[in-house]
Amino acid sequence: MSDAPESTDLACDFCGKSTEAVRRVALDTDYDRLQRPHKERYACAECSEKKERERAGAGQVRE
Repeated sequence: MSDAPESTDLACDFCGKSTEAVRRVALDTDYDRLQRPHKERYACAECSEKKERERAGAGQVRE
């Protein structure tokens, strides 16, 4: 018997990279993706952080 962790077949739905963990963030009811049927997509840590930065920037008001 091996003490090595079991291999996982997880991949990021955004970049396609193999990863040990994925994330899925769902925002509150004002977020349109919760209102319409859609394919759930999972992101690696790098893509998830990039999406969070983009989402935070989208809420800023430009003059």
